[in-house]
Amino acid sequence: MSIPASYFDQLFADSQDPWAFSERWYEQRKRDLTLASLPHQHYANVFEPGCANGELSRALAARSTRFLGMDICARAVALARARLAQCSQARVEVGAAPGDWPAEQFDLIVLSELGYYLDGDQWQQLVQQARQSLRPRGTLIACHWLHPIEGCALSGRQVHELLDQHLALPRLLRHEERDFLLEVWTADADTLSLEERLN
Repeated sequence: MSIPASYFDQLFADSQDPWAFSERWYEQRKRDLTLASLPHQHYANVFEPGCANGELSRALAARSTRFLGMDICARAVALARARLAQCSQARVEVGAAPGDWPAEQFDLIVLSELGYYLDGDQWQQLVQQARQSLRPRGTLIACHWLHPIEGCALSGRQVHELLDQHLALPRLLRHEERDFLLEVWTADADTLSLEERLN
């Protein structure tokens, strides 16, 4: 990672919720928008690298048959495991993407506030791994902060430009605000209009 693991270890040593995921309206609203942007109500196998303390993970697990979260920080993983303790279909592991990318196939991959902590080569490798591990009708959703972050090699906008270039998937949705960019890519042919689905 372009940002060392010790940076995240220090953040979680000082706080169980260093970004105030559970308290700030901005974070709650962004989480709700992320979940509302998913084209399906339920997914068989979901992966969220960089899951932090599991605030988004809990909602994703509720919409999945199997959920895998991963984070580089052992303290964050412990917090996420505690948050997901009642979700028997969920597991959370210590690991750093792209190096520890799991050898599984996923119906949904969630990249939330992750890309700018990697350098350009690492991010491109992660995008390629994500594409290879998506099932044929899989979906990838990404959401990133658009303002500069000290010490990060990539901006949020660059993260999404590289995703769009290297995923080679149709983009279903793009939602941009002053602070963040949220996009969804999928090859799922069932993302039809509601009228078509009901007929």
